[in-house]
Amino acid sequence: MEPTQDLREKFGRFRILVVGRENAGKTTLLQRICNTTEKPEIFDRRGNKIDVAIVQGTVNRGCHNIEDELVFRSNQDFVFHDSCGFESGGENEFTNMKKFVMDRASTTKLKEQIHAIWYCIPMDECHRAITKAEERFFSECDTSDVPVIAVFTKFDALWDDAYGQLKSAGLSRRECLIRAPECAKEIFGNAKIWDRLCERKYPPKDSVCMAEMEKESANCEALLESTTSGLGEESMQMLLISTQRTNMTLCIKYAVKR
Repeated sequence: MEPTQDLREKFGRFRILVVGRENAGKTTLLQRICNTTEKPEIFDRRGNKIDVAIVQGTVNRGCHNIEDELVFRSNQDFVFHDSCGFESGGENEFTNMKKFVMDRASTTKLKEQIHAIWYCIPMDECHRAITKAEERFFSECDTSDVPVIAVFTKFDALWDDAYGQLKSAGLSRRECLIRAPECAKEIFGNAKIWDRLCERKYPPKDSVCMAEMEKESANCEALLESTTSGLGEESMQMLLISTQRTNMTLCIKYAVKR
């Protein structure tokens, strides 16, 4: 097994494409992963820093560049790319996203490869969790060996639905609060959202449900572990484990495996 420093010299930083519609909780999720409340700095492909105000203006006009690199000062060993644009149904945006995935998954320039894809699907609109964007992505995007993790964000929105159902069933407030998270999982399962994704030609490797991400103490352990497992190749697993700085349990687990 190559030492961590050798891995960084060979592969560079751990690079993730984050996919998901607007207001899916992507930025908040990345802040929790990097243990910060700050906004990311943005760089072009050559490493030149971009004025955030300019980037925001282009996003508002639908001109977002998927090649831009998002980096948080708290953990500069992660590089994120944001796909925002194609989810609204634009053909050019979808084509650009698909080309980016294919190019970055197969490039021989190891430091430019993407290592994982997080597809964020918000549960505050459970009735429309799977839109044409999700159907098309998982039907047409061959990500090769790059694992795609379906991240069901804002899962605590289902807790509210579950609480209402339990309350209507005559349970006390305390009982509703205790049982709501488990009941929410039943609501999610009955909606067959995961099943529908798995029926597609290129289904996600795994899924995780993320709740209360707005809290600084939010736990991202499940997402990090799922991504690590999905990588398969040991060198990539060790690169991610050495990059993340919030989950000591994951570090210990894979250290023991070695």
